[in-house]
Amino acid sequence: MALIVIEKSQDAFLEAASHRIVNAAEESVRARDRFLWVLSGGKTPNQLYALLAQPSHRDRLPWSKTHVFWGDERCVPPDHADSNFRAAQEALLSHVPISPNRIHRIPADMESPSDAATAYEKTLHEIVVGGEPAPRFDFVMLGVGDDGHTASLFPGTPALNETRRWVVGQRVPSLGADRITLTFPALNAARHVMFLCAGQGKASILKEIFQDGASGRYPAQGILPVDGELVWLLDAAAASQLPAGVLSKSVKS
Repeated sequence: MALIVIEKSQDAFLEAASHRIVNAAEESVRARDRFLWVLSGGKTPNQLYALLAQPSHRDRLPWSKTHVFWGDERCVPPDHADSNFRAAQEALLSHVPISPNRIHRIPADMESPSDAATAYEKTLHEIVVGGEPAPRFDFVMLGVGDDGHTASLFPGTPALNETRRWVVGQRVPSLGADRITLTFPALNAARHVMFLCAGQGKASILKEIFQDGASGRYPAQGILPVDGELVWLLDAAAASQLPAGVLSKSVKS
């Protein structure tokens, strides 16, 4: 069952997200001597990255034992303005003491999305798996789009039906663009998954997702960790249209 946490302010929301990441990192290092962290693109994660890059937060994470990955990527070069890698690099990774060989970007500038997906899946096999049947990331950050997509799992796309591959490249007709994304098998094997949703603009789709239950109408509803924790971290504006029954079960700061 998902835990829904609602924070009153934007500052409290970002601090709560930071706290959960730090706790997961400490737990992971104690248990396995490393922290496998999947980043997300988008405005809200970038605000969190900027917070984590500040001196007051930077040293709370075990950078020497952290490996960084991405949940999805646009098919653009790493220095492109639309690159999720570039956004995280500029906001966070270039400001912290992490070795470049622990930063594992999706090679979205390869000749084809399929080639990029194959290469990234090989990286996951080499670094993440460690004898597990699926890539057990320690912490996965996700967001939700207006159409209910998460990562680059968009409504009506083939990736939603993938049961074996961990990474796929696909055309997203609604965008007229190619994307590379982790799949449900990879995301749902994680130990911790946290959706970050902030702002009034997310209220309508969150209402639909939670009102609709687990029907699978929206891709975000397919995120159900098999043996891990699922947290929806919301600010008050994003949570403003949640059904009463959902609100009554949420945790409010």
